Amino acid sequence: MPTFPENVLDLLNANMGGFNSTMGLRFIKATPEEYVAEIEITDRHLQPYGLVHGGVYAGMIETLCSTGAALTVWEENKHTVGLENNTSFLKAVRGGRLRCTARPLVLGNRSHVWEASVHDGENRLVAAGRVRLLVLEPGAQAAGVQIEMQTDATRPNPGSS
Repeated sequence: MPTFPENVLDLLNANMGGFNSTMGLRFIKATPEEYVAEIEITDRHLQPYGLVHGGVYAGMIETLCSTGAALTVWEENKHTVGLENNTSFLKAVRGGRLRCTARPLVLGNRSHVWEASVHDGENRLVAAGRVRLLVLEPGAQAAGVQIEMQTDATRPNPGSS
């Protein structure tokens, strides 16, 4: 299992660009065995019927599973990319806070499978999913671009997939 710096939460939250920032995602726990993040629901998270958009659940699940997988192979200078995200929407939510928790199911040399659950502010399970990821060796290509060996200072945000 990898070792994380003491400030891993600060690092994750400080580098939360793009979609994760737009969602308002905030990590509250990051260990090799479990990742937890929350969002506070606002109008930007709702679909036309006033319910949380399914993409929010899928995005939370993707982000936490991808972050966990990326950090698991970080010290080996490997990378991960998502291959599948299967998210089930179990209960409608209109507001409040959502908390997502992700844990590894399989940590293989070539692929990972992670599982995540999303609970509302009353601790009701509202969504669940699994993400399958490919582990990329240094020098591998993703989307036609070679992934270079990188130093700690130049590595991309592990929270992106």
